[in-house]
Amino acid sequence: MMGSNSGQPQFIASTGNRSFSNAPLIQNADTNQIVVPDRKSWKNFFAYMGPGFLVSIAYIDPGNFETDLQAGAQYKYGLLWIILVASCAALVIQSLAANLGVVTGKHLAEHCRTEYPRGPNFVLWVLAEIAIVACDIPEVIGTAFALNMLFNIPVWIGVLLTGLSTLVLLALQQYGVRKLEFLIAFLVLTIAGCFFAEMNYAKPVASEVLDGLFVPQLKGNGATGLAISLLGAMVMPHNLFLHSALVLSRKIPRSVRGIKEACRFYMIESGFALMVAFLINISVISVSGAVCNSSNLNQEDRDSCEDLDLNKASFLLRNVLGSWSSKLFAVALLASGQSSTITGTYAGQYVMQGFLDLRLTPWIRNMLTRCLAIVPSLIVAIIGGSAGAGKLIIIASMILSFELPFALIPLLKFTSSKTKMGAYVNSIAVSAITWIIGSLIMGINIYYLMTNFIHLLLHNHWELVAVVFLGIFGFSGVAIYLAAIAYLVFQPNKEATHLLALTSENRHMVDDAGNTSMYCLPREDIVSMQLPQRRQTEDI
Repeated sequence: MMGSNSGQPQFIASTGNRSFSNAPLIQNADTNQIVVPDRKSWKNFFAYMGPGFLVSIAYIDPGNFETDLQAGAQYKYGLLWIILVASCAALVIQSLAANLGVVTGKHLAEHCRTEYPRGPNFVLWVLAEIAIVACDIPEVIGTAFALNMLFNIPVWIGVLLTGLSTLVLLALQQYGVRKLEFLIAFLVLTIAGCFFAEMNYAKPVASEVLDGLFVPQLKGNGATGLAISLLGAMVMPHNLFLHSALVLSRKIPRSVRGIKEACRFYMIESGFALMVAFLINISVISVSGAVCNSSNLNQEDRDSCEDLDLNKASFLLRNVLGSWSSKLFAVALLASGQSSTITGTYAGQYVMQGFLDLRLTPWIRNMLTRCLAIVPSLIVAIIGGSAGAGKLIIIASMILSFELPFALIPLLKFTSSKTKMGAYVNSIAVSAITWIIGSLIMGINIYYLMTNFIHLLLHNHWELVAVVFLGIFGFSGVAIYLAAIAYLVFQPNKEATHLLALTSENRHMVDDAGNTSMYCLPREDIVSMQLPQRRQTEDI
């Protein structure tokens, strides 16, 4: 199919052309391209700001709020340590994703396409798309809850209306993605400020909070499942694809110092952004745990705590906001869902472009993902109401945790490969830490799957034939899951050279001190995914 150049094509294939400039300042009229000056200065940090904060939005989305609220209501501060471990793991893993993009000039999905045969590559793409849909389900339900609190719209109708939020989002993007992100960040931080203020009223016991943060424990029925949901809500597989691609929108000096500086500043930026997300999650769990486990709760609030979800959580803020608690919480929840939609749309673009070398225009990509997320959300909302929709958020977060190895293992292998990363390969200590983190996550997932499946087989009233058939089917599925993980772990990396050595695609520069460096313009296909660009493209 051939389209006209005058309109924006629905299917785009990047041309791969790059232009180069030896000036360390932005000379292109396109203000979305950020060029890092080739000088040693802490001011360069501001040029790197952006990707980490955009990625961190996923750590304070409606899925996180839902799991945090339930963790606090059911186990008080007992699962705070999961947030601490997940945040530290997220910082390490997200930094590796950024390093992969900076050093090699290719994001994670592109590396997977070149590394794996067509069959495994297609399976990895399908799993990545499922993860993006699973991430979009909390946004759909969170938006529906917000509309219910604002306008008393039934949850199932709100689920349908979330499809229109895509059009609103794209309409706002014409004013610039940065302005939109600032607005969303302001609204989300507003609700965070309310939870911080509520902590003064809830007065959680500091010693109990510290005990929950630093003493691992899984007490009570369902604690393991909720812990997996917290992990899935904090360390999302699509974020690894997203972060490794977002860093390619910067033009950095291709010198040893320039690459080291980029890796260092991206890690600092990610650390600051994830620290803010960590504090927000801790405050939500602390407020929920303190209020729901208080001895002077009225019966109505006690009933809400027993089955707490996003649609009932506004009463936690009543001390701060009074009668406005529901409305402001709904506005912030709506903003949280829409900001997460941005990250999901970008991640979907990069995943499709990387695995299949195919891009959809943003509104088609967004609507496709949203429709796939609306179907299960609508069914559950109609059958189970708001309580069922809240449980679906937990299930979606668990799916993200189970799928994490299929993005994490390739990332760990690629960043630990000297043929890909050169001098910037992971150190032995970093490799050991990251593989331990990955192994623990996979171990918890497999343990949870096996224990619950065996419990299901032993405690049911089905016919023996049905139990045997279900057992064969279930254990076969677990075996396939383990075999897929083993394949990714033991599949040898292909020989490849890290980007710094690819001098044919970069222009050397010699500064006044005689130091040789190279500038690499930002990837045009990456930059153009964030906002519509006035660029020539090829239609297919």
